[in-house]
Amino acid sequence: MNTSGDLISTQERSWRRRRLDPNRSLGLRLTVAATAAFLVLVPFALLALLVLGAWSPLSRLDASITDALHGYAVDHPAWVRFMEVWTHVFGPGPLRVAAAAVVVWLLLRGAPRLALWVVTTMTVGGLLGALLKLLVGRHRPDLLDPVARAAGYSFPSGHALNATLAAGVLLLVFLPFARHSRPLRGALWAAAVLIAVVTGLSRIALGVHWTSDVVGGWLLGVAVVAATSAAFSTWRTRVGRRPARTAREGVEPELAEPGPDEPELAEPGPDGRHA
Repeated sequence: MNTSGDLISTQERSWRRRRLDPNRSLGLRLTVAATAAFLVLVPFALLALLVLGAWSPLSRLDASITDALHGYAVDHPAWVRFMEVWTHVFGPGPLRVAAAAVVVWLLLRGAPRLALWVVTTMTVGGLLGALLKLLVGRHRPDLLDPVARAAGYSFPSGHALNATLAAGVLLLVFLPFARHSRPLRGALWAAAVLIAVVTGLSRIALGVHWTSDVVGGWLLGVAVVAATSAAFSTWRTRVGRRPARTAREGVEPELAEPGPDEPELAEPGPDGRHA
């Protein structure tokens, strides 16, 4: 009798069942979140390898996009000014200040764990970006008539990375307040995507990053937010809280629950109206 082998096989089946069983929503959602983070990290890792290897098709694509956008920028000063304003307003510094303000607000609201999640996500993502810049050591575009300048290495884009981190963090923090309003929820998602996308595009338009730098920043930012969100969901189940529908109600739905002196908003009826 192979008792030990049967026991291991039973344990493996039990683990898979807990992770994939739709009736065990937390295990399934954690598996989906971890899988999403992995699936985002895979293309990021492949992109980083192509950058390190100076793969000629990627280099040609980067150069052609940079040349086209640079030519447009040289002929349109107003476009350059708009991109400069956007890239400064939604740069890493202002976004970190915004995240810090949210952390203070969360602490005052009595949500220290969620505040720690915000700090962890922004810090881990920022440190990974800085480390990868040093490891890859890619130089920025060298244009004859630059419309903007930036220091440091190029891959991944720090602006694209931090915009994705901050947009993701702010989205998941404030989604609980929109869980009963589909238009408001859609507006929050649209704002988050707009901030991340336009901030990344501004770096290409100004000629201070290659396109693959920006794509790398986006991918890394999404992977970090997905990974830390999965870790936060693990903590929630350990303290007995229900699994959160992250895309609809953020990572901490209880944040929007009324206090003892506040009226509670009823669930919307079939027609979308509140009772």
